[in-house]
Amino acid sequence: MTNLLSSLSKTIHASVILAIILFLALFYLNDGFAFDILFWSWLLRFIHVIVAIMWIGLLWYFNFVQIPNMGKIPDEQKPAIGKVIAPAALFYFRWAAAFTIISGLILAGINGYLHDAMTLSIGSGIPKHTAIGVGMWLGLIMAFNVWFVIWPNQKRALGIVECDPDLKAKSAKTAMLFSRTNTLLSLPMLLSMVAAQNLY
Repeated sequence: MTNLLSSLSKTIHASVILAIILFLALFYLNDGFAFDILFWSWLLRFIHVIVAIMWIGLLWYFNFVQIPNMGKIPDEQKPAIGKVIAPAALFYFRWAAAFTIISGLILAGINGYLHDAMTLSIGSGIPKHTAIGVGMWLGLIMAFNVWFVIWPNQKRALGIVECDPDLKAKSAKTAMLFSRTNTLLSLPMLLSMVAAQNLY
């Protein structure tokens, strides 16, 4: 067991295998399954939730852990965060954002409510689609911020892209403010997504 848990790769592979076994058992209890729209909808929702957890989890890590504690770290130790931890976290952060959006749009498409959600159900007046649409638009805004504001500014702030010290400081502040903007939008976005599951 120690050998399994000492390796992240082995741990993730074991987790995937356990999830597949559980999936097969649950669907077997439900009179089997077919590779139909129900299966693909379920699979995409599962993927959507996994990548969304990684995205929002890292957003909250940056805002609740890393940013507030950077001032407490001695200067000689800060390069470990800026050169190792932050770039790795930002890699998963931005790709989790992208895959959350992609999986969510595909999920809405195969379930037949993409257009209704993107138009906030104006015309049809379906509260569930209005709620999911609000969540989708907030998610799109947040993902835009990740890829087109936070990431370019973080590259300068972390020294991945060379720039003068004034621009580096300005970029760090801009990245932080847009990260806080996404934190501000995260609870309304999550509320909309969850509320949609209980509306008609």
